[in-house]
Amino acid sequence: MTALLSSAPFWICVSIACYAFGQKVQRRTGSALFNPLLIASVLVGLLLVCTGTSYETYNQSGRLISFFLTPATVALAVPIYRKLDVLRQNLFPILAGALVGSVVSIASVILFSRLFGLSDTTMRSLIPKSVTTPIAVSLSEMLGGLAPVTTIAVVFTGIVGAMLLPVFLKCIGVRNEVQMGLSIGTAAHAVGTSRAIELGETEGAMSGLAIGIAGLLTALIVSVGSLLLSI
Repeated sequence: MTALLSSAPFWICVSIACYAFGQKVQRRTGSALFNPLLIASVLVGLLLVCTGTSYETYNQSGRLISFFLTPATVALAVPIYRKLDVLRQNLFPILAGALVGSVVSIASVILFSRLFGLSDTTMRSLIPKSVTTPIAVSLSEMLGGLAPVTTIAVVFTGIVGAMLLPVFLKCIGVRNEVQMGLSIGTAAHAVGTSRAIELGETEGAMSGLAIGIAGLLTALIVSVGSLLLSI
């Protein structure tokens, strides 16, 4: 049993099974509150605690799963290609929306970190919370933040965004497919995009596009900001 619990393939299978269970629960309930990633995270976390398995042991399988993040993100180019006409017609609003969203995300982290007295290290770890994990971790390390804290923040932001953003946007009167997808992708990266794809092809394409644009803009803003502060 000890050998099994320390095996990366075992935990990969457990993670996939928990996520599949989460998908089944969401399909049965039809509610965005039962996010598959949230359910899988809770179940895997409980299993780790109950079996006394360390994070380092589980992370061996986590690295293998993370390896597929890049090709999965690249695959989002397919719906974007199918909606190139929509992209051309709304290029400036898309760029402007992603820029504003990126600035607000960074500024809100700094504001609330100061307001609640968080340490500089924690603040630096949270700044890239709204971009996809590979970019967020790189920016966090560049800023002197903690990669594990950043990863948790990114996952939490994505899950909350996927659950609440579609409902919130409808409540404030957003019905346009481009606006819906752009908002979700900018604020909730890949996890939100998985939800946007369920809403429609245009929403999914715009959300996937927003991941890349917001990631690049956030990296640019953070790099320029760091440079100016060091002068």
